[in-house]
Amino acid sequence: MLRTLLASLTALALIACGNSETPAHSETAAQEGAPTQAEKQMPVVGEGRLIPITTPKGEFNVWTRKVGDNADIKVLLLHGGPGATHELYEIFEDHFPGAGLEFYYYDQLGSYFSDQPDEPSLWETERFVDEVEQVRQALGLGPDNFYLFGQSWGGILAMEYALAHQDKLKGLIISNMMASIPAYNEYAENVLMADMDPAVLAALKAFEAAEDYANPRYMELLIEHHYTDHVLRMPADQWPDAVNRTFAHLNPDVYIPMQGPSELGASGKLGDWDRTGDIARITVPTLVIGAAHDTMDPAHMAWMAEEIPNARFLLCPDGSHLSQWDDETVFFDGLIGFLTDVGAGEFPGE
Repeated sequence: MLRTLLASLTALALIACGNSETPAHSETAAQEGAPTQAEKQMPVVGEGRLIPITTPKGEFNVWTRKVGDNADIKVLLLHGGPGATHELYEIFEDHFPGAGLEFYYYDQLGSYFSDQPDEPSLWETERFVDEVEQVRQALGLGPDNFYLFGQSWGGILAMEYALAHQDKLKGLIISNMMASIPAYNEYAENVLMADMDPAVLAALKAFEAAEDYANPRYMELLIEHHYTDHVLRMPADQWPDAVNRTFAHLNPDVYIPMQGPSELGASGKLGDWDRTGDIARITVPTLVIGAAHDTMDPAHMAWMAEEIPNARFLLCPDGSHLSQWDDETVFFDGLIGFLTDVGAGEFPGE
């Protein structure tokens, strides 16, 4: 099943309590070929809300859901991809409510539970930043309580949002994302690919040279020699259902133009993205999360925490790109500790 799923997508993403009603899907997303609400099998717990977003191509709706209540700590989750979904963070429900924290699921425009307009010009980082700001305003979040969590592509989006709107933030979490795509590409080539079996690497590069990304053998090699080492460190047939649903729902029409089709490096619109010279301008309390087996360079992410004036670094020693799943205790202890420390005015004390 996973192999078929990945082949059909051609790429892997870079990657609740109360109201039992499933929110109605907006008409703009109910375009021909889009999944119906029943097909989406949306979670039936939690408080769901569609938020209208103004874009250069008109108004669309994005889906959010609130979990928990906390007047002082409200965390908005930015998923990866681009084009993945909030489902990757269902594990947060095992940790945040018990710690008394409030958080928001959110599917970005183009992602499965939100509208998916056929408007390629919308898939630009700057427009996504504006979307996050509109979501913030609609949810009533502000500098007294607003924490922004972004993982992978969501980490890029979180950094960009902080550089544009950090006066609206109380805290920032950059998870499993470097501050430079060229540096990531260099790490992928010089470390990740260098550690791969040369015969496997040669076969993968041959598939990519032929643009044969949907070939089942290409996917088999990636799963065995890359994904289960650096994306989620557990056998692929044991991946959690939430992870499989995320990848099943990934929108390649958003992912491929921005990230590119290859999992051995980024080549799309994000290929030249680099904020290494700018992150020192982020002054809000910041947590940078990295993992020892990540697709991203953990040394670079440690450097980011040194470069950002008011930051802390959390290393997940057993984790990979989805370290909330494969180094769960370290990830959530560190994340919850950061949130509670900032909330109590005790950050950056160790």
